[in-house]
Amino acid sequence: MTVRVGVIGTGMIGQDHIRRLTKVLKGCEVVAVTDVDRARAKAAAATTPNARVFDDSETLIAADDVEAVLIASWGPAHEAAILPALSAGKPIFCEKPLATTQEACLRIIEAEVAVGRRLIQVGFMRRYDAAYRALKATVEGGSIGAPLMFHSVHRNATVPKDLYTSDMAVSDTMVHDIDVARWLLDDEVGRVRVMTPRRNSVGGALRDPIFAVMEMRGGALATVEVSVNIGYGYDIRGEISAEQGAATLAESNPVVVKHSGTFAGRVPADWRERFIAAYDAEIAEWIAAAAAGGVMGPSAWDGYAIAAVSDAALKAADTGEAVSVELGERPALYDA
Repeated sequence: MTVRVGVIGTGMIGQDHIRRLTKVLKGCEVVAVTDVDRARAKAAAATTPNARVFDDSETLIAADDVEAVLIASWGPAHEAAILPALSAGKPIFCEKPLATTQEACLRIIEAEVAVGRRLIQVGFMRRYDAAYRALKATVEGGSIGAPLMFHSVHRNATVPKDLYTSDMAVSDTMVHDIDVARWLLDDEVGRVRVMTPRRNSVGGALRDPIFAVMEMRGGALATVEVSVNIGYGYDIRGEISAEQGAATLAESNPVVVKHSGTFAGRVPADWRERFIAAYDAEIAEWIAAAAAGGVMGPSAWDGYAIAAVSDAALKAADTGEAVSVELGERPALYDA
């Protein structure tokens, strides 16, 4: 079966997903695209054999030949695309964030619960990375005992100075670490504190780096370092410290070269290089689930919970105090 996909948003990540759906994965076809920049949508459509360009997301979603919807538009537009797609009963892949406010996330959850089945997968791709999956399997296998702490490091070589704001260190960057902490520890965040050490002079007035401590409701701790002007490359690290051992993400380069008294390996240049296989895997699994009429993976509840932690972390960064994370009652739809 071929799943016919409509893509909403044809910026950098939307174009990359269109390439993936068209040239990398099987069992799918891009049949429709839309973007607020029509010229960009037309250029994206030209890279696929049969995609039509639509004026807006609602007409794309309503099209009879669109069986599943991939949303890669900017965050504030997500809710307006998700709600009609839910009403149409079409499986949805939504790049993070699910929405830009907790209130919008809750409206989306309410709409999905009213449908009576999960139709939304949110794009937190680290869960599909082979190294993170091996770390998760180690925790679940029980060989190192119960996890006590998770240490996460998220370093960018650089960020655009005219586009990247201090808040984005949490709302755009650390959200991935929040997600994997919840996933690896199988728990929600109870409180979060964010500290700012001496600033990196490369970033000017940017709040960089930051260091967060998340207290999980079950008692474990998760720490996160976010540095976005580290210079040397895109470096992702993670370690679970447990009762009877530890498990650490391995370096991603296939070889270590030793020469002239030194040893070295490649550091990925950016997020695309480090996680391209994870992006392929998450969309492949979404297509497989969509072919059966549903979705798997990170849910609307995950999107909401991460938004709640992110909001609390931003408040903590501003106040210097630990801030509690308040969550509503999780609907039974998301218990599985």
